[in-house]
Amino acid sequence: MLGPALQLIHTGQTPTRSALTRALDVTRATAGAVTAELEALGLITVDSRPAGGGRGRPSHRLAIDPAGPVVIAGQIHADGLSVTLAGLGGLLDPPVHLPLPAATDPVRMLRAVAEAGAELARGTARRCLGAALALPNPVTEPDGTALAALHFAWPSGTPVADLYDVEVGRADHGPRAFDPLPTSIANDANLAALAEYRHGAGRGARHLLLVTSGHRGVGGALVIDGRLHTGSAGLALEVGHLTVDPQGRPCQCGNRGCLNSETDPDALFAAAGLTPDPDRPLLDQARALCRSAAEDERARAAVEHVIDRLGLGLAGVANILNPDRVVLSGLHLDLLEAAPDRLRAVVAERSLWGRSGRVPIVGAELAHSALAGAAEMGWRPYLADPQSVQG
Repeated sequence: MLGPALQLIHTGQTPTRSALTRALDVTRATAGAVTAELEALGLITVDSRPAGGGRGRPSHRLAIDPAGPVVIAGQIHADGLSVTLAGLGGLLDPPVHLPLPAATDPVRMLRAVAEAGAELARGTARRCLGAALALPNPVTEPDGTALAALHFAWPSGTPVADLYDVEVGRADHGPRAFDPLPTSIANDANLAALAEYRHGAGRGARHLLLVTSGHRGVGGALVIDGRLHTGSAGLALEVGHLTVDPQGRPCQCGNRGCLNSETDPDALFAAAGLTPDPDRPLLDQARALCRSAAEDERARAAVEHVIDRLGLGLAGVANILNPDRVVLSGLHLDLLEAAPDRLRAVVAERSLWGRSGRVPIVGAELAHSALAGAAEMGWRPYLADPQSVQG
């Protein structure tokens, strides 16, 4: 009972004890005992001042304890590292962004992000329970190896889960952290989809498709009834390698015209005939180019070119998966905002479900969805068994 209750409070579905009582279909006394135990574990607060002023018996407010434990959430992307501390409820501290280390071999990169996370853990008074990492490449399940790590030329089959566990184990997380600190690792698009499903634009969806373009490349993920669809080995929904233009730009995978190479920041600059500043974050520059489309004809033409390719890809995936919501994040969110009618029209024209008007395309709501998803993964064992926060 504790796990389901904490999950409901964590996702904001039961802000009061009466709402929790209804959701769990238990008596008020049982709900009171459950919330009291979660409060004793330091996970939630129960406000004794009753909430509500309408008809019926007022109820106590339930909230995540702001002084409760945290997990480390990290992300490696194409041109940097990000790390933060994350409590329950999808609440992240302001992320710390770092440049890539001079050497980008897997051990040094994983060591850099592990040490950055450990520094944050040492600096907080809150207990640290775990460390989770989002990677910009496919990660196999259950062994945790990286396949096709194209951004860094890591050897295929690099045992990233084991390497990260070793580096986290070597780092000093301070006296309040679990020792050893549990670790986990997964693909960034999968984690972003999970976070949006629980805390963002995917709330209420049953079949959520997320497509995103970050600093480079394109990722996708599918959440079905609250569970990530990862396929037989964790490698499902590699939508970035869906061909949308057989004569298009070369992709790092060796093919041409992949969604990966036709709708990411590099593709937008190529369509505009511009060269990005190598000393500035590529994604930030691409977003600025999108925003300039309203006044700049060259930028508008580039945005429309990339949107047409993105629409083809979304339509193809929608025809196969029939999602009830499509969430776009990263650069794709900016493209949607720059020309929402054009993108939806392309999807409607090319997709059976789009023509029926049954594929809502919406923008992501979370500012750091991959980090938020890493936090979800770090919290997973404690949401299943809240008493395990005691160690």
